[in-house]
Amino acid sequence: MSTNEKSGALNELMDTSLSKIREMVDSNTIIGEPIVTPDGVTLIPVSSLSFGFGCGGGDYGKQGPKFGGASTAGVRVEPVAFLVVKDGITRVLPVAVPAVSTVDRVIELVPEVMDRVENFIDKRKTEKSEF
Repeated sequence: MSTNEKSGALNELMDTSLSKIREMVDSNTIIGEPIVTPDGVTLIPVSSLSFGFGCGGGDYGKQGPKFGGASTAGVRVEPVAFLVVKDGITRVLPVAVPAVSTVDRVIELVPEVMDRVENFIDKRKTEKSEF
């Protein structure tokens, strides 16, 4: 198999893989189709999209050059939020992802704990200043 034939086989492999990715991913994957409720509220889903792609090939075999190739792709679509449109006002309604580990839960609680600590300190300062 000549270098041009190998290159052509690899290009065909890549083109086929990329066309399959294009079929899965379009602009409607990121910003979804609007959903209109009977009471006039419009919901527009917003997602995060990430994908990866790999392709390779090489010669093998002892009885003349043979070409082998492979490709792989992965796509992940994760809901992020909804745009809520009602009476001309647009709001963002985030989609909360539940905490997976203890560390994630602790990180989520840090702002709440800091607010409580600040309130406690302010309360103590107020009590001391009254005496």
